[in-house]
Amino acid sequence: MTTLRERYGQEMVPALMREFKYGNAMQVPSLHKVVLNIGLGEAISNPKALDAAVKDMTAIAGQKPVVKRARKSVANFKLRAGNPIGVMVTLRGARMYQFLDKFVAVSLPRQRDFQGISADSFDGRGNYTLGLKEQLVFPEIEYDKVDKVRGLEITIVTTARSDQEGKRLLQLLGMPFKA
Repeated sequence: MTTLRERYGQEMVPALMREFKYGNAMQVPSLHKVVLNIGLGEAISNPKALDAAVKDMTAIAGQKPVVKRARKSVANFKLRAGNPIGVMVTLRGARMYQFLDKFVAVSLPRQRDFQGISADSFDGRGNYTLGLKEQLVFPEIEYDKVDKVRGLEITIVTTARSDQEGKRLLQLLGMPFKA
């Protein structure tokens, strides 16, 4: 069985070169990184929420996340500069391909009433951002040990120059876009 990274080099690069008429294999868009992010507004009043989010993110990504802190104080949100407000992890290389393979094959189909993902979430430069309502779609998360259902944001950063190139790359990687 070939990995996603091997399939990219053997199948997807030649297909993208033919489709977009690239003269060189180095022009073909590739994956740069995948960023996972959980925003924790509740961490201000409940410090244990941060520990639970770190534990969940470590299980999902396979590496320890960075705790993000507020840069500015916002009185309306009772937020002070330096308070922890989220966790983030950046995946590159083999871990990135392994995560994407697992995400497309296992986690996305586990979503309730899954019809495919929206093709409208590209940023104009070929990068794609996807939001999940719950972390329970990942098989590493044990349902009985979850204290609270949290959302998760996944950003896939590519080297594509346009949304069309980025979308085609993700389609070849197996992302199920809505028709």
